[in-house]
Amino acid sequence: MNAKPKRRTVMENGDAGEDLVLATLIGNGEDLGPLVRHAFEMGRPESLLQQLKHVMKKKEVEIEELCKTHYEEFIQAVDELRGVLVDAEELKSELSSDNFKLQEVGSALLIKVEELLESYSIKKNVAEAIMMCKNCVQVLDLCAKFNGHFSKGQFYPALKTIDIIERNYLQNIPVKALKMVVEERIPLIKLHIEKRLSSQFNEWLVQIRSSAKNIGQTAIGHAASARQRDDEMLERQRKAEEQSVSGIGDFAYSLDVEELDEEFVLKFDLTPLYRAYHIHTCLGTQEQFREYYYKNRLLQLNSDLQVSSAQPFVESYQSFFAQIAGHFIVEDRVIRTSGGLLVADQIETMWETAVAKMTSVLDDQFSHMDSATHLLLVKDYVTLFGATLRQYGYEVGSLFEVLDNSRDKYHELLLEECRQQIIGVLGNDTYEQMVIKKDADYDNNVLSFHLQTSDIMPAFPYIAPFSAMVPDACRIVRSFIKGSVDYLSNGVHINPYDLVKKYVDKFLIDVLNEALLNTIQSSSIGVSQAMQIAANVAFLERASDFFVRHAAQLCGIPIRSVERPQAGLTAKVVLKTSRDAAYIALLNMVNSKLDEFMALTEHINWTTEEIAENGNEYICEVLIYLDTLLSTALQILPLDALCKVGNGALEHISNSIVSAFLSDSVKRFNANAVMGINNDLKMLESFADERFHSTGLSEIYKDGSFRACLLEARQLINLLLSSQPENFMNPVIREKNYSALDYKKVATICEKFKDSPDSIFGSLSNRSTKQNSRKKSMDVLKKRLKDFN
Repeated sequence: MNAKPKRRTVMENGDAGEDLVLATLIGNGEDLGPLVRHAFEMGRPESLLQQLKHVMKKKEVEIEELCKTHYEEFIQAVDELRGVLVDAEELKSELSSDNFKLQEVGSALLIKVEELLESYSIKKNVAEAIMMCKNCVQVLDLCAKFNGHFSKGQFYPALKTIDIIERNYLQNIPVKALKMVVEERIPLIKLHIEKRLSSQFNEWLVQIRSSAKNIGQTAIGHAASARQRDDEMLERQRKAEEQSVSGIGDFAYSLDVEELDEEFVLKFDLTPLYRAYHIHTCLGTQEQFREYYYKNRLLQLNSDLQVSSAQPFVESYQSFFAQIAGHFIVEDRVIRTSGGLLVADQIETMWETAVAKMTSVLDDQFSHMDSATHLLLVKDYVTLFGATLRQYGYEVGSLFEVLDNSRDKYHELLLEECRQQIIGVLGNDTYEQMVIKKDADYDNNVLSFHLQTSDIMPAFPYIAPFSAMVPDACRIVRSFIKGSVDYLSNGVHINPYDLVKKYVDKFLIDVLNEALLNTIQSSSIGVSQAMQIAANVAFLERASDFFVRHAAQLCGIPIRSVERPQAGLTAKVVLKTSRDAAYIALLNMVNSKLDEFMALTEHINWTTEEIAENGNEYICEVLIYLDTLLSTALQILPLDALCKVGNGALEHISNSIVSAFLSDSVKRFNANAVMGINNDLKMLESFADERFHSTGLSEIYKDGSFRACLLEARQLINLLLSSQPENFMNPVIREKNYSALDYKKVATICEKFKDSPDSIFGSLSNRSTKQNSRKKSMDVLKKRLKDFN
C-alpha cells in the first residue's frame, strides 16, 4: 500500500525535473528542435506533448497570479493613459494651428526655393557645356599641334601628340562626330608615318654604308698617327737611356707634351636611326624594327665582305678593311647610345662572321702573293685595323694569328728578293779595293756599318780594305732587318727581337754566305779576286755585330743587352768558316799557279857536271810570283791572312821540291843537282826572311818565320849534302836535324842519289877521300833504310 505512493512521487519528481528543464529552455528562448528530435527518436512524442501542456498550464497560472498582484497598478496606468490622450488632443490642435501659420509663411519661400533649384540646374548644364567645349578645344588644339609637327616632318613629337589624344581625350570627346573622325584618322596617320619613316631610314642605311669607308679610314689614320707618336717617343727614350748608360755628358730628361687629340671622336649622324627607333617604340613595333635593322646591317656586312675580282687585292685591301672598320665603329656607337636597339650577342655574331671571312680572305690572298712588299703593306694595314677595332672592344687575336702564320711566307719572299740583290751585287763587283773620296761617302759606306779599322778619320782619297760589295751587301742586310722588324712588330709578338735575329741568321747563312761560297767556288775569279773576297768576308763577319745591334735598336731593345758574347749571330761563325774556305780557295789557286812554275823542274839536269850558282830557271819565276803575291796580299789581306798565304805558298814549294826528287821522271841525280837545288832553296829562304820582316809579321809572330815552311826541303837537302847521312838513323840526331823527313820518302830519294867521285872531285885526293866516306855513309843509310822498311 505504501510502496505505490512512493513510486508516484518519484515519477512526479522526475516529471517535475523534466518540466523544469523544458521551462528553462523555453524561458531562455533556446531551440527545442534537438529535444523534439530526441523525443521522436526515442519513440516518446506523447510524453513530450504532455510536458509541453504541463508547462503551458504552469505559465497560465503564473500569468494569473501576476495579474492579480499588479491589478491596481494596471488600473492606475490606464487612468494616466487617458490623461495623456487629452493632452495629445490639445497638442494636436496647437500643431495644426502652427502648421497653418507656417504654410502661410513658407509658400512664398517655397516658390523661391524652386526657382533657386532651377537656377542650379541651369548652372550645372552650362558648366557641363563649357567643359565639353574645353575638351573639344583641347582636342582640336592637339590636332593642330600634330598637323604642325607632321607638316615639318617631326614624326616623333607628332606621334607623342597622337598618344596624348588617345590616352587622355579620345574616350572623353563629347561630340560624337568629332570622336568618330579622330578615331578613324589615327590609324591612317600612324600607317602613313610608318611608311615615311621606313623610307627615311632606308635612305640612312644607304648613306651610313657609303660613309663607313671614310669613317674607317679616319679611325685607322688616327691609329697610325698614335703608333707613330709612340714609336718616336720610344726612340727618344731609348737614345736617352743609351746616352745615360754610356755616360756621355749630362742629359736632362724632358717630356714633350703635344696637343694630342685625346678626345678623338668620329662624327657621324645617327639621328635618323634614333628617330626611327623612338617612333617605332611609340608605335609599339620596336621589336620588328630591331629585327629589321639587324637583318639589313648584316646583309650590308656580308656584301662588304665580298672581295672584288675586278681589282687586285693589293689595290683594294685598304678600302676593304676601312669599310669593315667603319661598319663596326658605327655598330659600337649604336649599341652604346641607342638604348637597346642592338644587344651584345648580335654584335658578337656579326663580328665573328666578319673575322671568319677576313681570315679566309687573308689566308687566300697571302698564299698567292709573290711580293714581300705587298704582303708587308697588307699586314701593316691589318695591324692598324686591328689596333683601331681593339679600342672599341673587339677581339682581333684571330687576325693577328693569321699574320703571324704568314711570317714564314713573308720572309721567304723577302729572302728571295734579297738573294737576287746579293747575286747582282756580287756579280757586278770588280773585287777591287774601294776608293772613297769624300767624308760623306766614308760615313755612308764605312761608319754606317762599323767597318772602320780606326777611330781616326782618314785622309781622302781613302782606299778601303774591302770592295764595293761589302757596303752594298750591308745595305741589303739592313733593309732585310728593317723589313723583318716591320712585319713582326705591332702584332702577336710583344718583343720580336728573337724572331728577327733568327731570320737575320737565316739570311746571312742561306743567302749571303751561300752566294759568297758560290762565288768562291766558281772558276771565274783569280788570285787577287779571291784575296779580296776573303778580305770582304772578314769585314762582313765584323758587320754581323752591327746587324745585331741594328735589329735590337729597331726592336726597342737596349743595346747593352745584345753586346754579350752569347748574344751574337750564328752566322758569324758560318762566315768565319766561309772566310777559311776563301783562304783555302786562294791557296789552291796560288798552289795551282806555283805548280805551273814548279813544273819547270822537269827541265833540270839532274846529273849535271856543273853547279847552278845563280839558281835554276824555275826559281826565278817562283820568286817573281811570290813577290807579286805577297805584295798584293799585303795591300788586301790582314796580316794574319797574309801569314797564312805566305806559309801556304812556301810550304807548297817545299813539298814540290821534295816531290821533284820523288818524281818518276827523275831516275837518278847527283850532288851537283842537289847543290843547285840548295842554291834555289837559299834564295827562297832569303826571300822568306826578308818578307817576314818587311811585312811586319816578325813583330806579331816573334817565334815564327816563313823559313820554317821550307823545313822539309831544307832538311832533305841537308841530309843529301851531309858528310854522314847515316846519322839519319840515329834517333837523337834525326829528331834534332831531320824531324820533318819521312822514312819512305828518304829511302826512295836516297836510292836515286848516285854520285861519281871521279867526275865530281877530279884528281883531288882529299876530296876523293871525303866523297868516298860520304858515299859509304850513304850506302849504309840506304841499306839500313831498306832493312827498316
